[in-house]
Amino acid sequence: MANSNGVFSDLFNAVGNPVQNVADTLGSGVSSAVSLVESCTNLCATLLTSSVNTASRLVQDVANGISSAITPKP
Repeated sequence: MANSNGVFSDLFNAVGNPVQNVADTLGSGVSSAVSLVESCTNLCATLLTSSVNTASRLVQDVANGISSAITPKP
C-alpha cells in the first residue's frame, strides 16, 4: 500500500543515492571509468529492484481491490 507520499515515492527515494553517486563521479573528473561503470551498474540494479517492488505492490493492491469488490457483503 502506498504511503502518504504516493505510490512511486519509494522508487524515487531508492534511486536518489545512486543517482547522486553517478553525478558526483561525473562532476569530480578524477574518478576512473571503473568507478563510473560501478555507479551506473548500481543505479540500474536499484532501478530494476525498485521497479519490481513497485509493480508487485501495485498488482497486490489491484488484486485486493478486486477481491474486496467481489466478496459478498453480509
